[in-house]
Amino acid sequence: MTATSDLAPRRLRDIFGTFASGLTVITSSTPQGPAGFTCQSFASLSLEPALVTFSPARTSSTWPVLRDAGSFTVNILPAEHQHLAGQFARSGTDKFAGVSHTSSPLGNPILDDALAWIDCELHAEYDGGDHTIVVASVRHLSARMDAEPLLFFKGRYAGLSPARLLEAAS
Repeated sequence: MTATSDLAPRRLRDIFGTFASGLTVITSSTPQGPAGFTCQSFASLSLEPALVTFSPARTSSTWPVLRDAGSFTVNILPAEHQHLAGQFARSGTDKFAGVSHTSSPLGNPILDDALAWIDCELHAEYDGGDHTIVVASVRHLSARMDAEPLLFFKGRYAGLSPARLLEAAS
């Protein structure tokens, strides 16, 4: 492995992409109707108090709408919802076209068959360069135990098949 000091955005994206992550769709009920966007940069932050974090791009036109709503739901996508990751990543379209959902306790859209959902209220925002670092207080949550996660690795969707093989070998 050769070290590099090449910090060009494409090189950073390639290197950072070697860290597999789950995919989420952040949704909210707004005065204009349901809104949402795909977000790869999601993580748990604290257990006490219960906090999560995610980082929308500063260029996002959807995040300001969700911020103004004050509450939102993080929908963790299962492997079978790859199409929703793509649908909610597109700008200028009706992202909820054909998407079944119910309302969370805070009134936000929970995507049908989400692997898990976490109902949140905005806690804080911080500067994160070309992204905003959002910290949210967890209010309600639920998960399915009968599905695998949708992962993103090296710029493509991935699953857990190799992990199952590793578990069987141990």
